[in-house]
Amino acid sequence: MSEKNPQDDLVTRVLNRILVGLYLNSVAPLHPARAEKLRGVDELFGIERPSAPEMRQFIEELIKSGKGLDSAIRSRMVEELALLDEDFRRISSREVRSEGSARIKALFDVALDEENALLSGPEQQRLFSIIVDDIFGFGPLEPYLIDDAVTEILVDGPNKIYVERNGRLEDTSSRFLDDEHLMGCIHRIVAPLGRPLNEDHPVIDARLPDGSLVNVVIPPVSLVGPVLTIRKFFKIPLTLEDLVRWGSISADMVEFLQACVRARLNVVIAGGTASGKMTFTKFVAGMIPSDERIVAVESTAELQLPEHLRRVIRLESRPPVEGKGEVTVRDLVINSTRMRPDRIIFGEVHGAEGFDLLQAMNTGHDGTLFNIHANSPRDALGRLEMMAAFANPSMPVLMIRQMMASAIDLITYQERLDDGSRKVMKVSEVVGMQGDVVGLQDIFEFRPTGSDDEGKITGLFTATGHVPTFLDRIKAAGIDLPPGLFTPK
Repeated sequence: MSEKNPQDDLVTRVLNRILVGLYLNSVAPLHPARAEKLRGVDELFGIERPSAPEMRQFIEELIKSGKGLDSAIRSRMVEELALLDEDFRRISSREVRSEGSARIKALFDVALDEENALLSGPEQQRLFSIIVDDIFGFGPLEPYLIDDAVTEILVDGPNKIYVERNGRLEDTSSRFLDDEHLMGCIHRIVAPLGRPLNEDHPVIDARLPDGSLVNVVIPPVSLVGPVLTIRKFFKIPLTLEDLVRWGSISADMVEFLQACVRARLNVVIAGGTASGKMTFTKFVAGMIPSDERIVAVESTAELQLPEHLRRVIRLESRPPVEGKGEVTVRDLVINSTRMRPDRIIFGEVHGAEGFDLLQAMNTGHDGTLFNIHANSPRDALGRLEMMAAFANPSMPVLMIRQMMASAIDLITYQERLDDGSRKVMKVSEVVGMQGDVVGLQDIFEFRPTGSDDEGKITGLFTATGHVPTFLDRIKAAGIDLPPGLFTPK
């Protein structure tokens, strides 16, 4: 447990005074449908909420006694304001946050006077920002959510918040006051989903309004308190030109991949944790012609497809709620084949749905695209084989390998390197069965040569000299690749 920041007490007291002023003068505690509207939230999170009269009396007694409010009661108050007070909802949105800040500023000035707090101008501004973020936003996380340089936010209990910038983790001085303070922030994130998060359901995937991905794990599964992971969505869309400029891929590899996608080859995007698989899947999907009908299947919707794709049907699995209503990704993969897709795009393959994807690719659904967690192109085939065997234990392994060799045309593999950069390390062709194994042949690769003075890994992208056996399919699609594209550098 980290040592308590001396300013936390002042933050807590000022926050208490402001929240009491907002709450007791709002329609929330007197809302005629208060109990009905809050019942669903309380069931999702396993909360026992006082009645409106009990809540008001409880707050007034705490204020009179000088004890103040704890994090749990503050979270309940903000939840009620957000759900029941239309004016609060309006001024809490980022678009009109300045109006809400002005309203809070009046209460803030009164609270400082009552506390006899002697603060400099910058200190007051910092304290005010903390208060506004806590009431209207996501508390200590708010500065990192609006910082475009931050790509991931990781919270390991209330006292440890760190972020990823430029591929590297950085510690921060920010913290939550306690577990309840952190849980209040988590509730605001996941409440719109309508999915339970309590001791019986301690793990959940969610999304922020801007598309950022959220994973939550709470006790008793987590032993360090609530754990929150946010993978941010880029507000400024990246392009393939950006990736080439940053050295994540070469222009020759991009040209080759564009030809493969337009020729309707089946492509697997493989990579390790945080290697950028989903982002790269978006770029490869962006090579699909705009007039094609696409069915995108995901366990948790995170794939941001380009706007020029006009005919996209997005399907997301649904976990069971109280043992009912489950729709698995495997159900969706099977159903997607009945929806007349020109292409099937799958997020990340995790389990038995891998077998159904292989079947789809082997029954005329060309141009399929999906990603998989793997440490090499060969490992991607091994993991897919394992998933297919899990789905059909009685099927011989050799038959599964023959299905993979027939279905998959190309595998791209990427890594996050030690310097934090992400690169497409290999583009490999699946060349059919070679004996009892699936044959692989690298077409392009990244060859490291060392590192520069700043510690950045240097190297070059080059062709290996292998000319893909499916080149005739690319030519048949009316695409002519430069003759020297496959010549090693």
